[in-house]
Amino acid sequence: MDRYVVFGNPIGHSKSPMIHRLFAEQTGEQLDYSTSLAPLDDFSDFAKAFFVEGRGANVTVPFKEDAYRLADSLTARAQRAGAVNTLSKLADGTLLGDNTDGAGLVRDLTVNAGFSLTGKRILVLGAGGAVRGALEPLLAEQPASLIIANRTVEKAELLAQLFADLGPVSASGFDWLQEPVDLIINATSASLSGDVPPIAGSLVEPGRTVCYDMMYGKEPTSFCCWAREQGAAVAMDGLGMLAEQAAEAFFLWRGVRPDTAPVLAELRRQLAA
Repeated sequence: MDRYVVFGNPIGHSKSPMIHRLFAEQTGEQLDYSTSLAPLDDFSDFAKAFFVEGRGANVTVPFKEDAYRLADSLTARAQRAGAVNTLSKLADGTLLGDNTDGAGLVRDLTVNAGFSLTGKRILVLGAGGAVRGALEPLLAEQPASLIIANRTVEKAELLAQLFADLGPVSASGFDWLQEPVDLIINATSASLSGDVPPIAGSLVEPGRTVCYDMMYGKEPTSFCCWAREQGAAVAMDGLGMLAEQAAEAFFLWRGVRPDTAPVLAELRRQLAA
């Protein structure tokens, strides 16, 4: 049976084994998927040992840049992201690195939420790895503008320069912006500590602006609560992104795209339990 893992450290909390087990049951694919606690000081040799027999791996914190360096070839979106969250062993034994995070985000917004990004004004909060992985897929949807806002403006400016050839992308400080936008994506980890990035409430046009937090939890995140207080049309967390990036990886490995709706419903049910 084909073997797959998710590499991480820590990794015990990962929902990936359950997600891929449900995908396999749904599609009739035969595979074995488990967690793998990779050592912080030797990811490369550890991963290579797995791939002697293994077929594919998801990669989570803190190994996405290690996986980028390990891959023999990269998809265009992984090259742009500078990070890899999905590894596949090809027929010749080499490793292909991909990044499905941004595609998962876009699919959650456009398919699950039914929100078109074309011609929209998008504000992305943060300038870390999560943002870098999301920019190419977001810009591919041809928004009217995409602003990267960050506490350290220089980091946002660097990202804007790196992706300027793909569309209308610019940089800003958190407190520079006042005019409403169509979509705000929180890609900072502020929600993990119950905080919200210091942005103006006027960025939310009541009944129109969509707010999306890449974080998720049992209760609505602090950013989603803030968005609702401002009158956002929709306040979404990142659980759908988790399911969709996994489905993208499953499709890359097996050539079949699973239906994420029942899996997402099960994830919600377990979170609430």
